[in-house]
Amino acid sequence: MEAKDLMEKAARFHGHICPGLAIGVLAVKYLLEHDFNYSPNEEVVAVVENDNCSVDAIQVLLGTTFGKGNLIHQDYGKSNYFFYNRETQKALKLSLNSNIFEKKKLSKHERVKYLLDSKPEKIFTIYEIEFNPPSLAEIEDSIPCDICGEPTMNSRLMFYKNSSMCIPCYKAQRK
Repeated sequence: MEAKDLMEKAARFHGHICPGLAIGVLAVKYLLEHDFNYSPNEEVVAVVENDNCSVDAIQVLLGTTFGKGNLIHQDYGKSNYFFYNRETQKALKLSLNSNIFEKKKLSKHERVKYLLDSKPEKIFTIYEIEFNPPSLAEIEDSIPCDICGEPTMNSRLMFYKNSSMCIPCYKAQRK
């Protein structure tokens, strides 16, 4: 699939066209060319180290979602993307190169065009990495928080002063 077609689909989901979305599209373009396809279940896993526009392209074009547990966010503020294909046991890391816009005076539109016209290998440093994907998503029981009563995933409950509580209540109790 061409980058332009991928961008159109991603933009429908994301709501607008921007350089960040184009970065995600370019990452997915590379993956589609290297045995990573749309994942209706949890065959493909994406671990992203940012929460910018690029992640929307990855989500809609690869089928990775937080709800299925095959889109994992690590809040490091870095443009690094790790992909695992459980079927082929292939794993890749795409890391955005820091000098992708050598010309400093590009408009938003020019940046998008430049990205979509580029080869992914020019925009990212690409590594094969060890196949060590996050575990499959688990369904957990929800237990009411002793403070607010809201159901909370068992693994997210905090224990303080003989009470089990959700994270917001725990933080409030610790103030």
